[in-house]
Amino acid sequence: MRADLLAEPVEGLDEALDAVDAFDRSLVAGLLRPQSAEPAGPTALAQAVAGTPLAGRVAEAAGKAAAGAAGEDHFVALAAGRTALLGSVHDALLIRIEEAAGRARGEAAAPAAPGGQPTANLLTAARAWLSDLARCGWQGIDHEVVSGAAEVVAAMLPDPSLRRLATLLDGFAAELAASCPGASAERFPVRRWADLWSRGMLLTVPGAAVAPVTGTADGRLLPLGIDVQEHATAAQAQVHAVFEPADGSAPRLVRAGVSVPKPDTVVGAGIWQLMRPHMSLLAAVGEGRSMQLTAMPVTAEGDLLWSDEHARPGEPAEAFATARVALPSAVAAVTAPLDRHPARIAVPVFLEGYTARTDDDGVLTFTVAGVELTVDTDRIPAAGPLTPEAVARSSACIALIRWDAGTFGVQPLAVETTVRKKVTSVHAGAWAGGTADKAGVRAEKAATDAAKVLSERAGRLLRK
Repeated sequence: MRADLLAEPVEGLDEALDAVDAFDRSLVAGLLRPQSAEPAGPTALAQAVAGTPLAGRVAEAAGKAAAGAAGEDHFVALAAGRTALLGSVHDALLIRIEEAAGRARGEAAAPAAPGGQPTANLLTAARAWLSDLARCGWQGIDHEVVSGAAEVVAAMLPDPSLRRLATLLDGFAAELAASCPGASAERFPVRRWADLWSRGMLLTVPGAAVAPVTGTADGRLLPLGIDVQEHATAAQAQVHAVFEPADGSAPRLVRAGVSVPKPDTVVGAGIWQLMRPHMSLLAAVGEGRSMQLTAMPVTAEGDLLWSDEHARPGEPAEAFATARVALPSAVAAVTAPLDRHPARIAVPVFLEGYTARTDDDGVLTFTVAGVELTVDTDRIPAAGPLTPEAVARSSACIALIRWDAGTFGVQPLAVETTVRKKVTSVHAGAWAGGTADKAGVRAEKAATDAAKVLSERAGRLLRK
């Protein structure tokens, strides 16, 4: 891996992010109430997209915002300009990572044809609420403004085609409500709320949330590792893997994910109990096996729409053998337009020959070919045996390259380390299919007990 390329500056990156930051700051006070103490965010955004197909619309919207006369269509244009800028940042960073990894990228598929829009009135209602937020800004939010989302979300949830937007609005409204009134808040998650606002605004455009283009996959799936994300009421596991098509074409990088709601008392290894019934792939990862796929639905972006009826367990497949042999030649999928954002970057790579160092603040870094990469130990899940200490002692690592706070870093999925003079692999998802490890068994028993208590309480409530 050419790690030195990750240390070189990316042309135009800082300028694009400065324009995004200026726009995001203007959302704090409200787009129709720009602060005179700093350049107007919409104007900076318009200047940044000058010369692109969006130039005219964004410039018009910026002018209307400066005059205090912007309408919903203008807010959509500004959201599109911001999303396009971050998309260009995403693309530039991804190109740099692929150059460093020596990896090719597949071709983009033709967009799916938009279907009918029988629920256009709900999209209009959602856009109106988001426009109200843009007018008042984060400092101007109150419970009356935020509560306007509730009725829209309730009407959207029964429609599967609107559930993506409904979930976003519901979560966004909950975060805003926790900070009401905005006038008394000391600080705001400026970038995050601007991300949610602009993504929500674009999803109100008819046809923006069409189903992805899908095909089918026949061949062998070789898991690399599992990225686990856990929240108080939900958990997600995303398996990163190399897919070898049965027709002998080039291997491809793919993902398969499962998400489940959970009670806040189920934590750590207990979350696997909730996920296993939905995906046989988790057991295969835990056992170190491949999977044979037959007509498995897969999107053009490389996401397997997992269904156990299209998969069966295959031969043993050690993840580090896959990382050394198959990963370097695997072709990466093209990212969907609305998903082009720096925070979405998560590229599987294999690292070895590095030195690990932990500084006085507990920050772990890998030095790869003279380049320091911060190791994101906070992303190591409690649902597996992988620990920061094991990572610090490792000699090889399967990781996801991410970009955060202006620098590249790595998230370990698995490491090779020496235990009692023997090279041993330790995986974040080793307990996905079950475990005899004492710590894992204790965590799963605690989760089982918690689930039983909750079930009994729910039964009593229903009987009453």
